[in-house]
Amino acid sequence: MAPRGSTSKTCGCRDEEGKRLGRKCPKLYRAAGRWNSSHGTWNYQLELPPKADGTRRSPLRRSGFLLQDEADAELDRAKELLNIAAGDPELAIQIADLINATVKETKQLPCPDEVRRRVRNGRTLVGIPTLGEYLPEWLHGRKALREGTRRSYAHHIRLYFVPFLGHIRIDRLRIADVDRMFDGIDELNELIKRARETGDPELRAQVKGRRVVGPATKQRIRATLRSALKRAIREGLTEMNVAALVELPSGRAPKALVWTPERIAQWRKDLDTYSSIMAGRRKRLWEDDPSHGHGNQLNRIDAYIGAPRPSKVMVWTPSLTKTFLKRAELHPWYALYYLIAFRGLRRGEACGLRWADLHLDGGTVTIRWQITQIGPDIFEGKPKSDAGEATISLDTSTIAVLRAHKARQNAQRLAAGDTWNDTGLVFTDELGNPVRPNQVTDQFERLSMETGLPPVRLHDLRHGAASFLLAAGHDMKTVQDTLRLSSIAIAADTYTSLLPQLARKSAEDAAAIILNADTATAPTFL
Repeated sequence: MAPRGSTSKTCGCRDEEGKRLGRKCPKLYRAAGRWNSSHGTWNYQLELPPKADGTRRSPLRRSGFLLQDEADAELDRAKELLNIAAGDPELAIQIADLINATVKETKQLPCPDEVRRRVRNGRTLVGIPTLGEYLPEWLHGRKALREGTRRSYAHHIRLYFVPFLGHIRIDRLRIADVDRMFDGIDELNELIKRARETGDPELRAQVKGRRVVGPATKQRIRATLRSALKRAIREGLTEMNVAALVELPSGRAPKALVWTPERIAQWRKDLDTYSSIMAGRRKRLWEDDPSHGHGNQLNRIDAYIGAPRPSKVMVWTPSLTKTFLKRAELHPWYALYYLIAFRGLRRGEACGLRWADLHLDGGTVTIRWQITQIGPDIFEGKPKSDAGEATISLDTSTIAVLRAHKARQNAQRLAAGDTWNDTGLVFTDELGNPVRPNQVTDQFERLSMETGLPPVRLHDLRHGAASFLLAAGHDMKTVQDTLRLSSIAIAADTYTSLLPQLARKSAEDAAAIILNADTATAPTFL
């Protein structure tokens, strides 16, 4: 049954006995029964569904409208809210409860679109939701997110927001609550570190699948909460974005450092010390519980990757990079590593590169796609940012390497025959399927270790490409354009630390101008 309601006009005039005239006031009308626009106000009345116990509910009455159109518009909005129930008596009762509660608290009707969204997502209609109720709904509504970003938000909700904040009503969230969440994350970090240091199986079980949360990740966690609360403010669920007021350590990326001979020598000493310590701990663990494997067996790649290094971002010199590429030359992914080292592609961009976007004759490559891996799943999507989608030039040596790679891939296609999967990708397995980014990283680390080089991350090959541009005398703008960074500030912030390490040649060049000057032709002033 359609909701029944009507509008009318009343005033506050009273008769001789002091009784309100209401609709009977003669001043409300002009000649011929028309309404007097300068006297009285409009109101409406709407019948509401009965209460949950079956008793009759008082009608919704709203007054004070100067124009009839205003009263009609709000009446239609109230009817729209009731029609959301679509014949569901239980839902109609909840909507009526929500209307009464919202009008009492805010003097306004609820937003019909918000009520539909709550109904669609199974959220309670009456009252303010908790963070645990609201955040999954907020994420569900973010339709335009990249898959990697969506997973990151879901990860933050599941691991941090729901356990630490999920029970708190969204309008009652305080800065202290968010501070306590980050304190809890710090405590978990310490637990993870102790588990790694001691090898205690019970501790390791408690933190299985967890990683230490660093300053940059904390900044991203806060950014996720800040985005959700920004939406909650627009929906009228809270008045303050407390996440924006929480103070955290700087999440700036670490400065890039070059692997100098002195740093390599120190790293080799630290590697020996680290390997001995880890082997001793594993031996003690094995003696306590032989089921954990022999304590003297230390995975070489674990020690190679885990040993401390001067900075998280380390860059090979040109000679070290050349040594790696010479070792990788026989590997099927040689051209992929070469392209990253020379032109600074991101890992996902290299894995997602298509032949259609390569113009070898013209010496250019257009970055339009990337393949990312989250857990066991891989996804194809657009580059990291708008700046990432661009065309860059290729040097002649990279073009030659890519031509040779194309010839090898053609041979694989012929050998595979009908089993070949024609994805159009530049880098594939022997059947034409996409390469998995994590496997590309694992292979890079193995090749680096086998070559005897100090460790860098695969992403650091991209940083190396920036350092070679700087060493060749190019400015930060060239670095920004080549690496397709969204701003020159990012380039300066990341690579300024490389400049002193690359400045020796420029210093020598500047000194040579003076030392090699021809004094015979110089004018004198005596």
